[in-house]
Amino acid sequence: MPTPGLDGYIPSWHKPEHDDLAELARDFFAKEVLPHAERLERQGHPDREHYLKAGELGLLGLSVPEEFGGGGGDFTHEAVLLHEQQHVGEGSLGLAVHSGIVTGYVVEYGTEEQKRRWLPGLCSGELVGAIAMTEPGGGSDLQAIRTKAVRDGDDYVITGSKTFITNGGVADLVILALKTDTSQGAAGISLVVAEIKNDPPGFRRGRLLEKIGLHSNDTAELFFDDFRVPATNLLGAEGGGFFQMMQQLPQERLVIGVGAVAAMQRAVELAVAYAKERTAFGKTVFAHQNTRMVLADCATRTRASRIFLDDCITRHARGELDVPTAAMAKLWLTEGQCEVVDKCLQIFGGYGYTTEYPIAKMYADARVQKIYGGTNEIMKELIARVL
Repeated sequence: MPTPGLDGYIPSWHKPEHDDLAELARDFFAKEVLPHAERLERQGHPDREHYLKAGELGLLGLSVPEEFGGGGGDFTHEAVLLHEQQHVGEGSLGLAVHSGIVTGYVVEYGTEEQKRRWLPGLCSGELVGAIAMTEPGGGSDLQAIRTKAVRDGDDYVITGSKTFITNGGVADLVILALKTDTSQGAAGISLVVAEIKNDPPGFRRGRLLEKIGLHSNDTAELFFDDFRVPATNLLGAEGGGFFQMMQQLPQERLVIGVGAVAAMQRAVELAVAYAKERTAFGKTVFAHQNTRMVLADCATRTRASRIFLDDCITRHARGELDVPTAAMAKLWLTEGQCEVVDKCLQIFGGYGYTTEYPIAKMYADARVQKIYGGTNEIMKELIARVL
């Protein structure tokens, strides 16, 4: 069903090919993944077969050039995929990180050899990608990274740990932010790609972290103890890692915003449908004025959010999305997601607090959106710097 308040709305960047992609993605999530949702929640991580199936359908690496096995599209195609995943309620596959972030780093900073080595596997689903920035004592402070890489002949020897790593439990390839020069601050940070399939010597996956939401998506700790990586796995220039992350973080925050708006749309749809069929005090819940007022607020917030998001997507497609605007998007859209989902859950009453209803899972899943990708407090600081 269309989202109330968004009926007939078409983004300026939208083309007929996006409709075809949306239908393909919707069918994939609904038919191939969602039937396994309860099992995936229990096991705490996605099935590798679902990554392979997504790759077979051409749903991975949509913005990767065709010569490297990708779809040859741009971020608008990634946005459609991620919107459909969130809108149908599929949360196991870490596509926001795998395709929305990791492939972009390799395309932007990888050498020709690196692109040919890693991108085809990421696009086929044979490789699952992750990016590891956060450390136990660092949080959003990327300059405080302590994991280090010491050059030893043709290798880097890596020591340290990472935490809260999305896809960390199943990843075959992880982009590591680490210090190649511990005497420097931001200028000492580099990005190195670690190939961790089959858990090679010196590398260990920690436990899958138990979270209040996103239960079917794996979030893990990663440990490195004299872990050797070929120096040729350096992504870009040594010491350029902080700059690279600053360049790519606007897209990461836009990826988060796409999920936020899709969740808002779904919450409004579910709440309106429930309010029109549930009765209380002799009439439908929707017939009560307070319910209509709440839903009117939610629908308005959702439409305004969608329009802001689409403006950001348009700017990003032109290469014009700046750091403060991306921070505004991440801040406002995730705050809106939590607010709208909370208000919609209230309409369900006691049923909204039971896991039998999707709105309960959406409520738990929403909270982390204000944390990862840089906390919303950090977003405010980034915005304030340009005021």
